[in-house]
Amino acid sequence: MGNVLSRDRREQVIALGRLGWSLRRIEAETGIRRETASGYLRQAGVALREPGRWGHKRISKPAKEVTTGSDDAKPANGPKPATPVTTGFLPASAPFSTAAKASASACADYRELIEAELSRGRNAMGIWQDLVDSHGFASGYESVKRFVRSLRGVSSPEARVIIETRIGEECQVDYGTGPMVRDPETGKYRRTRLFVMTLGYSRKSVRLLVFRSSARIWAELHEKAFRRLGGCPSIVVLDNLREGVLAADIYDPKLNPLYRDVLAHYGVTALPCRVRDPDRKGKVESGVAHAQKTPLKGKRFESMEEAQAYLDHWEERWADKRIHGRTKRQVAAMFAEEKSHLRPLPLEPFRYYQYGKRTVHLDGCVEVEAAYYGAPPGWIGREVHVQWDAMYVRLLDPRTGELLREHLSQKRGGHRIRDEDRPRRTPVGTLALLARAHKAGQNVGALCDTMHELRAEASVRRIQGVLNLAKKYGAAACDDACAAALELRVPEYRFVRRYLERHPAAQMTLHQIDPLIRELVEYRDLIQQRIDFEDKTA
Repeated sequence: MGNVLSRDRREQVIALGRLGWSLRRIEAETGIRRETASGYLRQAGVALREPGRWGHKRISKPAKEVTTGSDDAKPANGPKPATPVTTGFLPASAPFSTAAKASASACADYRELIEAELSRGRNAMGIWQDLVDSHGFASGYESVKRFVRSLRGVSSPEARVIIETRIGEECQVDYGTGPMVRDPETGKYRRTRLFVMTLGYSRKSVRLLVFRSSARIWAELHEKAFRRLGGCPSIVVLDNLREGVLAADIYDPKLNPLYRDVLAHYGVTALPCRVRDPDRKGKVESGVAHAQKTPLKGKRFESMEEAQAYLDHWEERWADKRIHGRTKRQVAAMFAEEKSHLRPLPLEPFRYYQYGKRTVHLDGCVEVEAAYYGAPPGWIGREVHVQWDAMYVRLLDPRTGELLREHLSQKRGGHRIRDEDRPRRTPVGTLALLARAHKAGQNVGALCDTMHELRAEASVRRIQGVLNLAKKYGAAACDDACAAALELRVPEYRFVRRYLERHPAAQMTLHQIDPLIRELVEYRDLIQQRIDFEDKTA
């Protein structure tokens, strides 16, 4: 069906067809082509007038008389009698016998195999390709199609809107359901996900299999597809899945930050579809269905490498060499024409990072993987966006995306604060925290003051830890532990915690204190060396 009509126009055509109008008259009165009108009339079950009859009814011939006896007498006068047909059995070698019809098909020897593949939901094209690859089948696709049609009947395709795109302008991406592949971790078969990227002009597709999906995997699949194509288009059309679009909006969609930056690295613009509008990316929808029904339906693989190799072989051997149904051209030939119009790839691949949201603590830092990084003054208690990788940690303004601070990555427990970000006066929140420590106990307050004098704002979290220990073990036990820490000159939160964990109700014995002191002194020396090294390299 060439065109898709609106509901009113479709009902108008069906009503005129039921009145007995010819296709030529319907076209003259409504302006709808005869081919389009005939398609809708067939779907509605309206009988079409045979061409060339122009309203004249066909005069039916007299029925043939079937004689079962041996009376050969003919009337002397009157009309010519009906042609007699004698019933009986045809000879075994009759050219139109049922056995001869079955043996005439080249697929008869593979009937059980074809029926088994059809029971798995595979189509005629996939069955023919497997017969050629695995069984040396010499006949054409039409032979298999006719044989399959005789087994399961004929279905009429549904009409679709055709969207034309300029050469090298657009690609469409989507996920589909992949085959069953054995998971190396569990040893059980597991359903995979099929990623498909289809170019809008040539219909060249890249198909990749993965076990799971995430924002990073989604972006990496795009990058692999661009590498396989040898270039990238200007626009990528996608639906509103979470890996790519955080907030769906046809006019101002909110893209996933990592996905947005990957596309910006390759110079590609994302164009999400309207919600529940899959026809906008119908080319990749067809590409997904083509792979699901033809090479992958009913298949199981022992490893992901085996499944991907099978899919790549099918892509090169069959999908790229097929003649597209609408363009009537080979996909590989059209892609060779389109490849030179794709954007060149950047020299370096994209450097992937993790991202998240953090609230600036009382010490002016945010926590990323158990390390702490300073934010600019005035951001305490506010939320910032954070990006980090193996080398850098970046703090971004959540409203404008402006880079606030960039730090080198630290080990767990480390701090990275610029000198200009350190407060000139003790913040009000820190003063309130120290006041709470003095209320918890005299030794608790003295220890927290000492910790703040040594580490300034970096000690805020440790002071909060001491106050939490007072809640957990009681103010009296915590005050005794802080007194021991002050007496032994080890003003560390770890000392107080381990003191209370080993003997929360009384002081520790000498043989318990000595190894703990040695451990904490060594730990303190290492921390001081680390701080000195960071100050020299900052």
